[in-house]
Amino acid sequence: MPRFALKIEYDGGPFAGWQAQADQPSVQGAIEAALARLDPGFAAGARVAAAGRTDAGVHATAQVAHADLARDWDPFRLSEALNWHLKPAPVAVLAAAAVAADFHARFSATGRRYLFRLLARRAPATHERGRVWQVNQALDAQAMRQGAAHLVGRHDFTTFRSTMCQADSPVKTLDQIEITEHPVPHGVEYRFHLSARSFLHNQVRSIVGTLERVGAGSWAPDRVAEALAARDRAACGPVCPPQGLYLCGVDYPADPFAAAGAADARRAEGLAERPSGGAPSRE
Repeated sequence: MPRFALKIEYDGGPFAGWQAQADQPSVQGAIEAALARLDPGFAAGARVAAAGRTDAGVHATAQVAHADLARDWDPFRLSEALNWHLKPAPVAVLAAAAVAADFHARFSATGRRYLFRLLARRAPATHERGRVWQVNQALDAQAMRQGAAHLVGRHDFTTFRSTMCQADSPVKTLDQIEITEHPVPHGVEYRFHLSARSFLHNQVRSIVGTLERVGAGSWAPDRVAEALAARDRAACGPVCPPQGLYLCGVDYPADPFAAAGAADARRAEGLAERPSGGAPSRE
């Protein structure tokens, strides 16, 4: 059976998370329902596997999943067909790619990247409501960077993981925490960029919630190091809400979507060369 990788974007607001659930809407359930319209295996209950199981309310700009299908689809036509059947759910297949039988969206991944968006301003968010975490006061970005520096590297992250986390070990290597500032009308958006091979359950939200306390002046930056060393969930700062979190990239030894990206660029170039009116040019 041909195996296909899917790069998926979604608004997590309407869903109870990625993982399929019997009585609640899920991103996995929406994708499998669309695949069931195209493939007998999924009509009979086949499943897709994803690089990460995002929680309720968490978004993605580049989730990766794989599916084994009965027929050998053209990848572009597969993505187009899935997007047709996904309507009106806020889920889109950005690209599809044929991959080797031993490719696994989760186990073949060598890294994952998350973005957390934190809006600081008094006026309520309008256009970004449900897509950022909002606080009222401006934050000290430099203090947050100093606190974050204590977390980069290989550590026991017991303090920063959910008590329901099912990972075998709390030891993880956090490769990067970058905090950038972006002016918005009457406020600032702080963006936290985190990358690691893998993350513990609630690790990113626990880290960002703790760093927000540093930025607000409630914690000294060195208290982050003390919390980490405590290896105690009670030492963690507040866990921030899910709506500001995005899975924004999954890394593999070779990019499975490289060919799809090149094909999209050629299609875009061809569309740009068409004269107004939409008909292909002729010489």
